[in-house]
Amino acid sequence: MTVRPGVDVAELAAGISEGRRAAISRAITLVESSRPDHRALARELLTELAPAPGAAPLAVRVGISGVPGVGKSTFIESLGTLLTEQGRRVGVLAVDPSSVRTGGSVLGDKTRMSRLTVDPNAYIRPSPSAGTLGGVARATSQAMTVLEAAGYDVVLVETVGVGQSEITVSRMVDTFLFLTIARTGDQLQGIKKGILEIADVVAVNKADSSDGGEHEAQARVAARELAGALRLVRGAKEWAPPVVTCSGLTGAGVQDVWQRVLGHREHLAAEGLAAKRAEQQLEFTWALVRDELEQRLRRSSGVARIRDEVRAEVLGGRMGAPEAADRILGAYLGDQG
Repeated sequence: MTVRPGVDVAELAAGISEGRRAAISRAITLVESSRPDHRALARELLTELAPAPGAAPLAVRVGISGVPGVGKSTFIESLGTLLTEQGRRVGVLAVDPSSVRTGGSVLGDKTRMSRLTVDPNAYIRPSPSAGTLGGVARATSQAMTVLEAAGYDVVLVETVGVGQSEITVSRMVDTFLFLTIARTGDQLQGIKKGILEIADVVAVNKADSSDGGEHEAQARVAARELAGALRLVRGAKEWAPPVVTCSGLTGAGVQDVWQRVLGHREHLAAEGLAAKRAEQQLEFTWALVRDELEQRLRRSSGVARIRDEVRAEVLGGRMGAPEAADRILGAYLGDQG
């Protein structure tokens, strides 16, 4: 969807408040855009949609990540469907590090969530092609604001890949859920210590009984090993991340996972949640600054004049990175003078 010229911000904000899907999609497209005019309109729109100062956070923000092959899409569809059946409205956003490299969007997850895609109480948005990880963070944070203004009381933010995007997502949400699967003999293989340090809830997925209970038994073993690993990594911290088993395919244990998420939210309490959201706003402020500076560097005529020369010098080994960075910054600052 493209942003039509002559956007009426007040009209768009009214459409979002009424929960109109077309308005929501237009607004998210607007906040994803890197065009200077769109960014100005997005700031105006977000000011219109911002909750009153001091208002308690209403939506539950959950980040979901997992090792490759863990079945995130199946789990998210199962959880999302469970929540809409309970009367909640669910928004799903994706943060995809591959979009940083290619500028593309991952559409596969949306097509795999066939039930949730047609659910009138759910809204799924493929990952933004925002050009940089900072841009992805900016677009996703602002998309959450749009969804919450539209009345979605649960926002699930999925990391499509692994790596820095997980840290980025953990800083946007109230609770970070890490999904894994049982692997015979190497349950902890491929799980980085950093992930266990930021996880608030851990779920071992694919714990179904379709093979006579073998998967379920392996999942329980993996859960015990992970609980032990978490005690080593996290120590005696105030919140001990629970480790549970579930099956996104059959729905077994998914309600339990959700209860653990709510348990973490209750642990934070109103004061802790408000403090966390305030920290997120500060982090988001600096993310916006970094993203805006990068955009201005890209648009700088001075930088454009020397870009090819600097590139050739660096690739040819005749200029080091520190000198190249100084040249680029000097060209940019020269524009500002």
